[in-house]
Amino acid sequence: MANRQQPLVQVKDLVVSFGERRRKFDAVRGVSFDIHKGETFGLVGESGSGKTSIGRAIIRVYPVASGEVIYDGRRISGRIDKALDRQVTQKIQMIFQDPMASLNERAKVNYIVSEGLLSSARHLSRQQREDKVSQALMDVGLLPEFASRFPHEFSGGQRQRIGIARALVMQPEFIIADEPISALDVSIRAQVLNLLTDLQAQHGLTYMFISHDLSVMRFICDRIAVIHRGLLVELAQTEQLFRHPLHPYTRALLSAVPMPNPALERNKCPVVYDESVHDYQNDPPAWHEVEQGHFVRANQRELADYLRLIQP
Repeated sequence: MANRQQPLVQVKDLVVSFGERRRKFDAVRGVSFDIHKGETFGLVGESGSGKTSIGRAIIRVYPVASGEVIYDGRRISGRIDKALDRQVTQKIQMIFQDPMASLNERAKVNYIVSEGLLSSARHLSRQQREDKVSQALMDVGLLPEFASRFPHEFSGGQRQRIGIARALVMQPEFIIADEPISALDVSIRAQVLNLLTDLQAQHGLTYMFISHDLSVMRFICDRIAVIHRGLLVELAQTEQLFRHPLHPYTRALLSAVPMPNPALERNKCPVVYDESVHDYQNDPPAWHEVEQGHFVRANQRELADYLRLIQP
């Protein structure tokens, strides 16, 4: 069970911008949430919604325009000292979406997996590094002999396991999984999801799982935050969100989830979210807790409607 009392990661009023001056664009606009130790926190939204930008800002790949990111009680956004930067590099790792593009084609698996150890654990001998690589490969279901091969010799699922081993070898506490199964065959996706779940139980990991697929999020996440155009619009426990989806954008995402019954799928009516029909100029939206642990972005008129929807 996740520890609900102690947030491992706190994101406060995060803004991530690209470009300069007149061409400046805010990809993330004032996002705030907490991630607790031991939980899997889901971030879901369509392409371009800003979910990957949030993950890369947390891991310090993208600079933060304003707001802050706090990890284990210490601010890690902006300028930090070298000792804290090394700690962040070890404790926070990322699994990337495309397993082929994220691996160095000219390097063998042994170097790819151990590369982080070369800079963060210089006291280790060559044999100790190789032992850690072998253990990481076995943890993700690959043979230690695979360390002498190149990435192109593996299938897509195996390459993603190598990416997971690269993150795991650093002995992290927090892993950001950026759509780790979207580039994989359907038959392989369940294997990788089960692997991530098993690794979380074995190593006490905390995940931020980024995806556009709510059906996958329901399987693996404890809580889900829905993001649209750089703003969080809803956040709740997973089953709470599926039971009472309040924001129209959340309902639009749920309506796009394929149904296994062909008759129901054929008669399904997808929901289209049109933000322009909402009167946000005269009645601006704000972040509200409509029931315990269930937050939604709404103006006063919408809030009254949502409260009526969740009443028993």
